[in-house]
Amino acid sequence: MSSTSRPFRIFYGGTFDPVHDGHLAVAQAAATVFDSDVFMVPSADPPHRAPPGASADQRATMLDLAITHCLRLHVDRRELLRATQGRASAAGSGPLSPSYSVDTLFDIRSEIGADTSVVWLVGADAFRELHHWYCWRELFALAHIVVAVRPGHALDALDPALEVEVAARWTDEPSAIRGSPHGLVMGLDLPLRYEAASSLRKRIAAGLPWANEVPPAVAAYIDVQHLYGSVEHAD
Repeated sequence: MSSTSRPFRIFYGGTFDPVHDGHLAVAQAAATVFDSDVFMVPSADPPHRAPPGASADQRATMLDLAITHCLRLHVDRRELLRATQGRASAAGSGPLSPSYSVDTLFDIRSEIGADTSVVWLVGADAFRELHHWYCWRELFALAHIVVAVRPGHALDALDPALEVEVAARWTDEPSAIRGSPHGLVMGLDLPLRYEAASSLRKRIAAGLPWANEVPPAVAAYIDVQHLYGSVEHAD
């Protein structure tokens, strides 16, 4: 199957707490490089970080608001639905509680088949911690990993286990990603951005300027819902 005829999907997982312009820049860069729609997948209960400042429904709603005018971006609520329906984990037994990427990708593969080229899009910080993810080596049998890299943040000094695992997987060709269903790793170079959700939440709580880092509809929603502490528009 040629790279032009193989079905292709991009999924961008994250907490999006809150979604900001940097997240949208990552998604839009991937849409441009691969000439494809991007499905943004908010985590229900992220196992690798502290509990989110907003509920899963609130974070998904903010994503809906953020992408209203982004024709190639979509919100995929499968992790939220899996959590509320108590579906079993693909990587283990018993009801699923945390949002494990391997389970999400297993769901995706079950829906779209083995021949589709699937990209799991992550940030560089998340990629550096990949070796701590649940069943992380199984990810490469389910998807390609595309890593959003900000200027000045090279993907070096990786954990030895991760470095060994990905050493032969690197490519810089989008056509290689499109030409096979899974297993490769590619860096996605981004324009210089400064937004970060953690510092954004701190500024909101402290009443410092913040609203210019998110779409206007998201800023309004944060205000109305009184999210992330005391919110003051100082800008």
